[in-house]
Amino acid sequence: MNTTVDELSRPTLGKSLQTFFTLPQARAVGLVFASESLLLGSWVAHIPYVKAKLGLTDAQLGLALFGLPAGLILMNPMTGWIIGRIGAARACFLSALALCFSALFPINAPNMVVLAAGLFFIGLSSALLNVAMNTCATDVEREHGISIMSSCHGMWSLGGMIGSLIAGVMIAFHLPPPVHILGMIASILTLTLAMRPILAAIPPQAHSGSQTAFVRPNLMLFLMILIGLALAMGEGVALDWSAVYLRESAGATSQIAALGFGSFSLAMTLGRFMGDTIIPRYGARRLLGLGSLVAASGLLLAVALPSPIPVLTGFVLLGAGSSLGAPILYAASMRIPGIPPATGLATFASFSFVGFLAGPPVIGFVAEAYGMAYGLGLVALLLILTAVLTLKVKL
Repeated sequence: MNTTVDELSRPTLGKSLQTFFTLPQARAVGLVFASESLLLGSWVAHIPYVKAKLGLTDAQLGLALFGLPAGLILMNPMTGWIIGRIGAARACFLSALALCFSALFPINAPNMVVLAAGLFFIGLSSALLNVAMNTCATDVEREHGISIMSSCHGMWSLGGMIGSLIAGVMIAFHLPPPVHILGMIASILTLTLAMRPILAAIPPQAHSGSQTAFVRPNLMLFLMILIGLALAMGEGVALDWSAVYLRESAGATSQIAALGFGSFSLAMTLGRFMGDTIIPRYGARRLLGLGSLVAASGLLLAVALPSPIPVLTGFVLLGAGSSLGAPILYAASMRIPGIPPATGLATFASFSFVGFLAGPPVIGFVAEAYGMAYGLGLVALLLILTAVLTLKVKL
């Protein structure tokens, strides 16, 4: 038996998850991740409802969706200052509250302007929450000497899956979408208030105030950003367009269409919860390249066979293939020679989040001009190119 010391030191899946779920601070940060996607997953299931209610075309919906990245771009330069002044834990709490109240506007929007404005405020809140909760996760890692980033992102995926599944059930029972969203907001507010004391007990680390200090990317960081943008676009497509594609192109019922993001999130959740175990075992570059190809194959399957079961299968493959992209690239962006770890992380995270939010509106314009299949095909092509780029990066 030739087991090495390195192999013995690698955490098993059970041990990694046990550490994550039994440590109160790690669990609380994970619940923040889950809360954000729980609300977003609930919202995306009702995008077809809002689109039909307001009589929007694909292009008009895509334009309204630009409210999210607009809010993100405006807030990003201020997140470092805000977190430096009030702390990452308090920023988590306040931005989660702001996100909940912002979510009331899009679902009740009487016109496209109010829809875009509501999404803009969601973008503001999500930008601060994204930086704050990742900062809290890093603070917990450094304080306790553990790795929880992949599991935290797994909680984000789990929240999205649960949110879309609940939405599917509510649609099946004909509950008005505004009532459903209001119920989810009340639940998340209750959870956020319960987590506040635990988050406040997380000791801030020295890097917290500089999380968003941007730097001009060198070649290695630039390649990582390109890979992150493509993977984030894949996630954004699942978030904003899965229900629409299933409903309008694959002929699925409203209940089945709501499961599109859920199937994607299920595969992503499982992949991310395994991340802290399989990344050291099989190698970050190999898993990133293979995952990009699997994600691309899922979108191509959805385009080639536009009926409910193949499309749902395609979103499962998309979720599985892109699941480890964020955990791998977040960690790699902190190990670039010549760039401070927090600066590399902040620069990468901000650009990739832009891809996550700006990608779906771009797909909307492509869909309006050429059809939704071409929009999904464009993202599949970018993912294939991403697999090639992974051969050039050091992870």
